Amino acid sequence: MGRLDGVAVSLMKSAKAAPFLEKDEERKLAVRWKEQRDDAALHKLAHAHMRLVIAMSARFRHYGLPLGDLVQEGHIGLLEAAARFEPERDIRFSTYATWWIRASIQDYILRNWSIVRGGTSSAQKSLFFNLRRLRARLARMNPDENSRETFTRIATALGVQIADVETMNARLSAPDTSLNAPVGDADDNSGAQSGDFFTDNAPLPDETVTQSIDGERRLKWLQDAYACLNPRELQIIRARRLNEDSETLETLGEQLGISKERVRQIENRAIEKLRANLLSRHEQDSFSLS
Repeated sequence: MGRLDGVAVSLMKSAKAAPFLEKDEERKLAVRWKEQRDDAALHKLAHAHMRLVIAMSARFRHYGLPLGDLVQEGHIGLLEAAARFEPERDIRFSTYATWWIRASIQDYILRNWSIVRGGTSSAQKSLFFNLRRLRARLARMNPDENSRETFTRIATALGVQIADVETMNARLSAPDTSLNAPVGDADDNSGAQSGDFFTDNAPLPDETVTQSIDGERRLKWLQDAYACLNPRELQIIRARRLNEDSETLETLGEQLGISKERVRQIENRAIEKLRANLLSRHEQDSFSLS
């Protein structure tokens, strides 16, 4: 038995030995704590209600977290209830404290149940803690507990979107997987891990910005260099190099009334003229026209 379970056992034994409080005594203790900050009164009030904390913690044990942790979080909720309780209201402290104990335990579960944080809205909390119960109840009427009809009924009952129900159901159905978990069969000696398949091969943000800036600058250089070409050369360069669907030498030859060999010669001459123009202006920068 681990250290935290030992704490839980110790608290349980202590809680069983604590006397029950009558309503009048409970109210007097609450008044002493609120008005005089009497630590002894707070201790006696909290100690008498540890049974409630333990019982509430046990209800959430199936989420896989240590009972000792749940009890300690419930105790925090109990102390929060004591700090906020108004003795002049005609309600029992246990009734008031139940909400705070449950809320403290549920918040702890939401923070620690998974490394992937879920929603923190009241609707998302309700979905997290009620999905299994509602799904099991509806499964008695429909054996397929993961059917669209079942998810629709749950979404309607809890006031959330069907997509939220499907997402939460997937989270509750599969445990977290470590990025260092091995992939493949036991006999696979490749050493591959889950994280190996999440590598992003896209350029880094600074590389993307650099490429964008350089691309815009070089495009401006090229546009300025077009001025050195005559109209026919510019037409051929655009048709052969700049259009998404480049024209063939034969097609351009028919359009211009010249042979395709002549088109090729004009294209090569235009490229040389552009290269010479660009190098004369930006000799220190590399620029490829291939």
